[in-house]
Amino acid sequence: MIGTMVADALAPPKSTERALAVSAPSYLLSVAIPVYNEKNTLLQILERIRAVPVPMEIILVDDGSTDGTRELLQSEVEGMWENVRVLYHPQNKGKGAAIVTAIGAATGDYLIVQDADLEYNPEDYPRLLAPLLSGQAQVVYGSRFAGKIENMQPANRLANFLLTTTANLLFPSAHLTDEATCYKMFRMDVLRQFSLHSQRFDFCPEVTAKVLKRGIKIHELPIEYRARTLAQGKKIRPSDFLQAIGTLLKYRFSG
Repeated sequence: MIGTMVADALAPPKSTERALAVSAPSYLLSVAIPVYNEKNTLLQILERIRAVPVPMEIILVDDGSTDGTRELLQSEVEGMWENVRVLYHPQNKGKGAAIVTAIGAATGDYLIVQDADLEYNPEDYPRLLAPLLSGQAQVVYGSRFAGKIENMQPANRLANFLLTTTANLLFPSAHLTDEATCYKMFRMDVLRQFSLHSQRFDFCPEVTAKVLKRGIKIHELPIEYRARTLAQGKKIRPSDFLQAIGTLLKYRFSG
């Protein structure tokens, strides 16, 4: 089954492919979910994640939510399922800080970062796992630009293009198409090699730079992406783009 999934992963995603379960599981996927003011989508994304046919643990880190998300986690999520854990930051620290907290609590063999909104489709997990399970890759990124994108604003497209181009210029062997994707999946023993310091959205360029600086190939596969607007809760801002460029430069030329 795993060999078949690896071959299928080279083709564009199909809905039937996403339904494939990984047979004879002898591994655990940790799903790290940073959460900040996402009460409107939180339960929906959890339902989608839990429906994916892979063995997993789900680690939610509430990053000081103030919109009722924390109360929703306490009443509707915490203690409800054996494979779901909820951790809390007493105040907002940033997405990167929440991811680092989740990494520290993870017990799986692999880890993927998952936003608490509905922009990314968890049904893509099996195809992203396939090259890790086969030993073909140590790090896998889900590429929106190699897959299917809906509703992304031109300014965000440009920012993603510039970030990816910068990463490829700084690390010529990278050949990335989507540096800023949320769907970053790692072998846990590889991820734990890195000391991660970023607090906000600079987690993505920091971990990308540190992976590439170690000479580790990032394997990309196409995924689906449906962007939301600022009015719907999108949090990234132009200042985060500038910070991301600075982070790529910083970790290319320092530790």
